Amino acid sequence: MAGARQTAPAPDQDRPTGTAAFHRLRALPDGPEKDELRRATVCAWLPMAHRLASRFRDRGEPLDDLRQVAAIGLVKAVDRYDPARGKAFETYAIPTVVGELKRHFRDHTWDVHVPRRVQDLRNQVRVARRDLAQTLGGRLPTETEIAAATGLRTEDVRAGLEALDSYRTLSLDAEMPGAKDGSCLADTLGLCDHALDVAVDREAVKPGLRSLPERERTILYLRFFRDMTQGRIAETLGLSQMHVSRLIARCCEEVRRQALQEAGQAA
Repeated sequence: MAGARQTAPAPDQDRPTGTAAFHRLRALPDGPEKDELRRATVCAWLPMAHRLASRFRDRGEPLDDLRQVAAIGLVKAVDRYDPARGKAFETYAIPTVVGELKRHFRDHTWDVHVPRRVQDLRNQVRVARRDLAQTLGGRLPTETEIAAATGLRTEDVRAGLEALDSYRTLSLDAEMPGAKDGSCLADTLGLCDHALDVAVDREAVKPGLRSLPERERTILYLRFFRDMTQGRIAETLGLSQMHVSRLIARCCEEVRRQALQEAGQAA
């Protein structure tokens, strides 16, 4: 019997999971002894944190990542728990760990950033739509029906519905719904039109071009729209190449001056 008493386990309050350990943790000054007791306490409660993390394992996140998040929540619970309030540690730790896991999903797993209020609306709308679909013979409920079931405004229901597709984005290589030719989302994107870069400039120089004499307008047209050389323009109009060069430079400078003047007056 004496041997049995010597090999019996220590009372629960002497273990890292016991209340006495938390009282001692709060009383110890910062140093190696407190750090070691804090580490032992966290390790003792890790199985509970891992069990809580496993509840979220089917939501698209690796279980190892969820366990790390739960461990962070457990460390926060150990650091903040006050045994003097008389509540058991697990009653404080479980909401803290679960809250950390939910915060992880809210802040780090959405492909498109959505405000927390809209995320909450999304969850309400998702659950209500699922439940109503079962009572409507598989038909998706309308916004009005969801609003009546949840007590939300129609505008809030619409925001929640729009957020349903924000959790995960599709790759541009994803096949278009109903496409039979293998086309993907990238095929629906427009190409960059470099002409748009000069569209404003074209409009800005039109008044100046109209004010030029007909011969000068013809020279600019042949040079910049027909891509003719100055030599060919000179032969076509019976002018010297040097004269054509001077006319082009003078006309461009005049058109540019008028365009800048118009822009300054508009500002």
